[in-house]
Amino acid sequence: MTNAFEIIGGTPLKGEIIPQGAKNEALQVLSAVLLTGEKIIISNIPDIKDVNKLIELLGDMGVKVEKLAPDTYSFEAKNIDLDFFKSDAFKEKGGGLRGSIMIVGPLLARFGKAAIPKPGGDKIGRRRLDTHFLGFEKLGAQFNYDPSNGFFNVDASNLKGTYILLDEASVTGTANIVMAAVLAKGTTTIYNAACEPYLQQLCKMLNRMGAKISGIGSNLLSIEGVAELGGTEHRLLPDMIEIGSFIGLAAMTESEITIKNVHYNELGMIPDVFKRLGIQMELRGDDIFIPAQKHYEIDTFIDGSIMTIADAPWPGFTPDLLSICLVVAIQAKGSVLIHQKMFESRLFFVDKLLDMGAQIILCDPHRATVIGLDKQVQLRGISMTSPDIRAGVALLIAALSAKGKSTIYNIEQIERGYQYIDKRLIALGANIKRI
Repeated sequence: MTNAFEIIGGTPLKGEIIPQGAKNEALQVLSAVLLTGEKIIISNIPDIKDVNKLIELLGDMGVKVEKLAPDTYSFEAKNIDLDFFKSDAFKEKGGGLRGSIMIVGPLLARFGKAAIPKPGGDKIGRRRLDTHFLGFEKLGAQFNYDPSNGFFNVDASNLKGTYILLDEASVTGTANIVMAAVLAKGTTTIYNAACEPYLQQLCKMLNRMGAKISGIGSNLLSIEGVAELGGTEHRLLPDMIEIGSFIGLAAMTESEITIKNVHYNELGMIPDVFKRLGIQMELRGDDIFIPAQKHYEIDTFIDGSIMTIADAPWPGFTPDLLSICLVVAIQAKGSVLIHQKMFESRLFFVDKLLDMGAQIILCDPHRATVIGLDKQVQLRGISMTSPDIRAGVALLIAALSAKGKSTIYNIEQIERGYQYIDKRLIALGANIKRI
């Protein structure tokens, strides 16, 4: 029997909460430690499954890993065991962890070869890895798929800089190709590169290690290959998905919450999108203060038509927060169309919200119209299962605002992305327990 959360909802929360380090940045910068034999120290690392698995995987590969503080580790990738990549242990660990694809770029760059099992992970529709592979191939890598053991063997003994136009602005794809290119001969140009803050962080870290990357923050990166990289120290940004989730949580539960140290100028349009849902907030130093709000009203477009919230590559709105917006809109005044462009099954959790009393029309796998209840009707607690990380937290927010008891199963999905989420919510006054 797996763990579940039992939640008694309907009480306002109050207090301060500190967002964890960014999971998606962690998966990139942890992989970058493989680019050098020198010591790298990384801090503000979130204590969550996906990240811990990657740290463990690095250790299995021969990286010397030391825990210096609860959120700080040092890594020294001096003696890497390249045979480990052909082992069943790697197949099992690497196959179950989507982030494991991120170690391929650094390995190709430094050692000229790698092997990867077919990847696994979230159930949110196909997530293609073509972008990664096409990028590596353009740099001169050769892939051979071995159906007998399910591995891709990659030979990259001679990577050369080149011009690459990405077929999609994939964050992990861009990161992986950047890491492969920093040690390639000559100059690599990546156009339609992802430009998320996390990717900017990776590029800045690589530059401190001795890489020559320019165009950081734009969708046109230029990378002049260097012979080798050295050590550095790096601190992760706070997780913007957590910050957005807490803004939504405060509005939905009529809570007064202060979110600490948010790195506001790295949040892009996230605060603005929540403001358009009618949520009041104010910036105090680098903290976001959200007052307790009885009502919040969704903006309309200038011509009076229904507002649409859609995801787009950065600096557009991140798809990871659409589930949160959808849930928050349930208790708003007014209507909104949520348009999830990137993934085809991220909206399938709305059936649980309908059972709770929400008014939502699922138009197709990508679009849902939410008709706000304006707190006239309180959601009711139900028993439900979480399909993916972000939906899990959206359901958690719904449960905390609902009347009565809710039970959420499959919370491993939530804990892949959010550390000690129950303890941190209990500290704000939430009635939540693990069963």
